[in-house]
Amino acid sequence: MPVSSAAEEVEAMHKDEQFDMRFPSYLGFWKRSVPGLDEHPRFDMYDEPHKKRKQQILNDHPEIEELYGYDTNTVWITMATVCVQMGLAYVFGRILTDWHWTMVVVAYTVGGSFSTQIGIIFHEFTHNLCAATTLQNRWVGNFANIPLLVPLAQSFRRYHLEHHTYQGVYGYDPDLPLEWEIKLIGNDPVKKFFWLIIYGVMYIGRGLAQQKQLSRWELYNWAWSIACDVAIYKFCGLRGVLYLVISVLLGFGLHPGAAHFIQEHYTFRDGQETYSYYGSGNYFWLNIGYHNEHHDFPLVPWTKLPEIKRLAPEYYDDLAYHTSWCAVLYMFITSSLLAPQSRVVRTLDAHRYARKNLKVPSISEAKQLESAKDEFVARLKLAADMSMEKARARSIAKAKQ
Repeated sequence: MPVSSAAEEVEAMHKDEQFDMRFPSYLGFWKRSVPGLDEHPRFDMYDEPHKKRKQQILNDHPEIEELYGYDTNTVWITMATVCVQMGLAYVFGRILTDWHWTMVVVAYTVGGSFSTQIGIIFHEFTHNLCAATTLQNRWVGNFANIPLLVPLAQSFRRYHLEHHTYQGVYGYDPDLPLEWEIKLIGNDPVKKFFWLIIYGVMYIGRGLAQQKQLSRWELYNWAWSIACDVAIYKFCGLRGVLYLVISVLLGFGLHPGAAHFIQEHYTFRDGQETYSYYGSGNYFWLNIGYHNEHHDFPLVPWTKLPEIKRLAPEYYDDLAYHTSWCAVLYMFITSSLLAPQSRVVRTLDAHRYARKNLKVPSISEAKQLESAKDEFVARLKLAADMSMEKARARSIAKAKQ
């Protein structure tokens, strides 16, 4: 993805700084990318914010570390979810063999919901939040993978951990839309609608685009899934397999349970690149909406994420958040201010430089910096605005040629 020379000039502005002046919230100084005015996602000159937010929050609330650990309730939820899906696959594959539209409706409402819940179980085992050891967590993931048919668990673990390490780093964060997605979908509501329908497929494609060799555990995942798929075919028949396929495709498409893919990092507000959801869907989908809390503290299991917000409200109450996943999907499709380009990106060099050289101030240092912060922020935002306007002017000039 091209990075303008103007953006590189902005990046150079903080080379002599000692502290990360985004403290204490670590919201950025950038303005979100606007379709029609901007061609690309917005560029940021800092590292991803959550590692420093974590350090800042722990300075004030060290008790949050007591929430670290795992919750074996997720194992029981995994077993129940897999059993329900396999039971429904058997019912539609061997018993209700002529209930065609009923099968599709159930596949969307029930199967789609459980399929997306499995994706969230993947999220938990990836961070070793289901059981005591990494090996046990990996097998929770493999077991949860059974109804999805495609070997996804171990690949999700690999790429999701990279997303945490390189959030927004172009070429390293597999959560970012590919350049051709941004150009092809543009800001057309119809194209955005169909893009969301196949979003699960696109998510897999972004990982494949990195062209990495399969790891040992990914190969184990393939062997396990093939063996399970053969057993499912023999036990549930082709129609049972079809029920599971429809469940996965509909669940990871235009479904409330998949809306968190848009909610999490698409930019609805200037300077904020991660968003939480505080709605009723968290009860079924294992608090996946608490995304700022999760990125700040990935070692806290889903059952304790709300406690982070309760213990440190000053770090979360002022952040923008969502209360409806259906509204997220509707806004993304219909709003002219939202498109696949509505993300913030950074170069690997900018990420590494800011991570290494710009420190998190202590409580006493933060007090000393307060007087200089306002002037610094105003100067940096002015420079960012100038950079943005120059980029837009170049884009307009290029369009007129």
